Amino acid sequence: MPTAAPPSQVATGGPIENALSMYSWGDYDAPEVLEAFTKAKGPAITTDSFNSNEELISKLVASKGTGGYDIVVPTGAFIPQMVQNGLLAPINKALVPNLQHMDPAFLGQAWDPANNYSICKAWGTTGFVYDKTKITRELKTWTDFVDAATKEASGKVSLLDDPAELTGIYYWSHGIDWNTTDAKNIDAAEKFVVETLAPHVSAFDSYPGGQAIPQSSHWLMQVWNGDARIGIQNSKQPEKWKWVLGSPTTELWMDNWAIAAGAPHPEAAHAFIDYVLTPENQLKNVDYIGYHTGAKDIQPAAEKAGLEMLDMVFFTPEQIATMKTGEVNEAQQRTVDIWNKAKAAAGA
Repeated sequence: MPTAAPPSQVATGGPIENALSMYSWGDYDAPEVLEAFTKAKGPAITTDSFNSNEELISKLVASKGTGGYDIVVPTGAFIPQMVQNGLLAPINKALVPNLQHMDPAFLGQAWDPANNYSICKAWGTTGFVYDKTKITRELKTWTDFVDAATKEASGKVSLLDDPAELTGIYYWSHGIDWNTTDAKNIDAAEKFVVETLAPHVSAFDSYPGGQAIPQSSHWLMQVWNGDARIGIQNSKQPEKWKWVLGSPTTELWMDNWAIAAGAPHPEAAHAFIDYVLTPENQLKNVDYIGYHTGAKDIQPAAEKAGLEMLDMVFFTPEQIATMKTGEVNEAQQRTVDIWNKAKAAAGA
């Protein structure tokens, strides 16, 4: 693991640079917060988006610290390998005093116990939405999802463009730990995903809430909870969409603010992270992205503010008990291979 960062990567609280570049998941920050940061602090913000952690890491590895990105937003399970490979710069927490507004329950995670390289940005889960005017029976589980995908929704199915989410459908619906490294389980997942499911899939879309749900281009879509909320809110017929939390089990993911190795604007990066952690900005982001941001007392604040569809943002202890975080383990390459084979089989 890197023990120190080059001087160019270390923020000291000096003058804030005039620019900030962010590589994140799509449409993942309230525009009003970004605009207010530029107005208050000066840096003009540019953003690029990725569909999966694999895409993020590949880009950072290829650029070897010269990609020009300041802030990146990896999912927790990928952070150890990113640190070990020198892809992240350490965070100077003295420059992030608003860390005090975070709920300790969402700090000190196993992948970064001292938050030296990451701070929770948002966490959520995976489920699906379906068009009740096209699929008239009630769907409740991942098994129901697969059944509908291969029957009445065939050809109108969208899956997340993310390797683990794809094989997850098999593991979650078959009662298998989705972090399994057992070759028999992985072989079965490949056969199922490539031969049974993929032929019925017409799109791999990590952000169906942006267009697919509002435009009703698909009838059955695997989706992250916040993106599902955005899509339903932006639909002309929101009542026809049904959100289902994946069951009997599904995932719990946490995305994190982090600073890329070689970040050209480290002072601006620290200033931005500190800025978004204020209670008022956290609330604006919860409303916009539809995910729990890990801030203290954010749920009562959202309820008091009258934010809508909060049952898709905040989950009960019973629901959270059905969610499990992912791991990056020796099955990772097989999972990526299955993803590629599935996309080829689908022709999407």
